[in-house]
Amino acid sequence: MDSKTQNQQRNKKFRSLFFGGLLPVLAFSILEDRYGVIWGLVAGMVFGVGEILWELLTRKKVDPVTWGGNGMLLVLGGVSLVTQEGIWFKLQPALMEGVFALVLWGSLVWGRPLLLVMAQKQGGLPKNLEGVPPQVAETIRRSLRGMTFRLGLFFWVQFALAIWAALAWSTAAWATLKGVGLTVSLIAYVLVESLVLRYRVRTSRKT
Repeated sequence: MDSKTQNQQRNKKFRSLFFGGLLPVLAFSILEDRYGVIWGLVAGMVFGVGEILWELLTRKKVDPVTWGGNGMLLVLGGVSLVTQEGIWFKLQPALMEGVFALVLWGSLVWGRPLLLVMAQKQGGLPKNLEGVPPQVAETIRRSLRGMTFRLGLFFWVQFALAIWAALAWSTAAWATLKGVGLTVSLIAYVLVESLVLRYRVRTSRKT
């Protein structure tokens, strides 16, 4: 697989992570404000199904993040329709972030830090870091283990914040947190971590 194809696949995964479930959230918040919770829920669920179908038609497969996020959204949306309470629908982002945190921490417990495994599978790093100088390889392993733990902590904080937003904030504020707050903060956080990793690797090459 060439580097262009790898970059395209990586960008698609990032888009799924950043924007997965965003359209259903916007649809719910707009229609809920104007027409009530039932129409908001219906719109959100329709857009959730639409995201799945769009990926299936354009990419011939659906990203696991899209399946997970929108599948959970449809289940909680159904519960909300039965109870006529939008709170269950609003909890979907929080639950997704909690799951991300547990997956990241679980990968550390199993001795396979998720960020290191992903970097190797996507071609960013050679398998088992073969051909990489020992001191550089150890720096990469240690840094990606730390990043995996801290990213899990980031999602856990977002999980707590999203629960608070679902329970106590207005629908507009909740949607802003999901649509803008998480995306911007995650991009900024990953950018900082990436710059620190590059610096550490460059420094280790000189030792």
